[in-house]
Amino acid sequence: MNQHKPEDLLEFADAMQLKLREFPVKDRWCVLAYYSLCPYAPDGSGRIVIAGADLKTQTGEVIILSRDGEVLDRFGEAPVTPGFWHTGLWQSWSPDAKYVYYQSGTHQHPEVHRRELATGETLRMEGDLEGCPPSGEPAISCEHGMLYAAGYGSGVYDESLSPIPFRERERHGLWKMRFDPPSRELVLSTEEILRQHPDAARLREFDTQNEGLTLMAYCVRWSPDGSRFLFHFGNHTVADKVKSRKEPRVGCVFTADRDLKELHMAMDMSFGRSGVHWSWQPDNEHLVGYGPHPDDPGRRCLAEVKYDGTGYRKINDHRSGGHPSVCPADFDLVVTDENSGDTGSVIFFSKKTGEELGRVALPKFIGDKEPPGRNPLRVCHHPVFNQAGDRLLCNTLPENGLATLCEIQVER
Repeated sequence: MNQHKPEDLLEFADAMQLKLREFPVKDRWCVLAYYSLCPYAPDGSGRIVIAGADLKTQTGEVIILSRDGEVLDRFGEAPVTPGFWHTGLWQSWSPDAKYVYYQSGTHQHPEVHRRELATGETLRMEGDLEGCPPSGEPAISCEHGMLYAAGYGSGVYDESLSPIPFRERERHGLWKMRFDPPSRELVLSTEEILRQHPDAARLREFDTQNEGLTLMAYCVRWSPDGSRFLFHFGNHTVADKVKSRKEPRVGCVFTADRDLKELHMAMDMSFGRSGVHWSWQPDNEHLVGYGPHPDDPGRRCLAEVKYDGTGYRKINDHRSGGHPSVCPADFDLVVTDENSGDTGSVIFFSKKTGEELGRVALPKFIGDKEPPGRNPLRVCHHPVFNQAGDRLLCNTLPENGLATLCEIQVER
């Protein structure tokens, strides 16, 4: 069993001072939603929204913590799905912190809820929502269950798990949804995205081979001010994990304004080009992630690019494929994560120089080897800064087997 404890593994660099504290919740396996969704309340109260699971009953819930880790509220109890062990219930704040949005249901029949914290009134609608935009409703989302049907997490392709058949591309894509009044509308289909793809002719040629391409839109991520969002388009889950289908890897990052009047392909990671995990920088203009190395496109590097696809630049040779983001208070400070031997690490870099500034080694799995797939025996650290940029939250999995949120205070 992994015997590491965070306080024993903290490493200091001359350029940074890092302090740790944990937020354990009694008898609950806890996780934040994702590294692109800030779990800290936007009203400055210090409250934190997370998800917790009872391992005995296999039920999950949304939990609101105080700035000191006290449980203030809990709601939304529902059976866990495989995705819970990665992203909880996709719990997120409204811009005024009056509401919390969260997910329930199954991958085939997902439901989104909006709960008013003061009254407990909860509205529900069909669909997926990977977080409320920082600018509020309406939200843009995709069919998250399609990723799991395509083999995400399990490595097994099972289209019966998909809410919509993959080949019916006019029926899935980007959805606009709101609760006031309740509405959900497909505003950009996967087929329409394919038509606008710069390499559409080549993709359609491959689409006629074998069983065709498992194309989908997925992973909507909002800029900090909510004026733009990015989304992924392609089949990289199938190409990377389900080799029997013999699909070439198609992986693109598109950006759009919230009204979908501008659409740009910011990053192409297809046909042998490597890359993963792109998110917005605090300037609302640039993205940061892992992209093709300038000297070898099949190798990853930590990089940045402008939302319109210009100005691609390697930051350094770090190639973990982790989850990078930029500090909102210090645009030179980048945080990411990686597997490090028999544990994991959260690492800080200078965006300007690429220099490593410091790292914190944290436990991320139970056992001698990290188990594959989405399960309660492993977590991704998913480090995410608060709004002030002076601390960040990440997932850890200590030796007791109950995943716990760990806060890292940053002074530079």
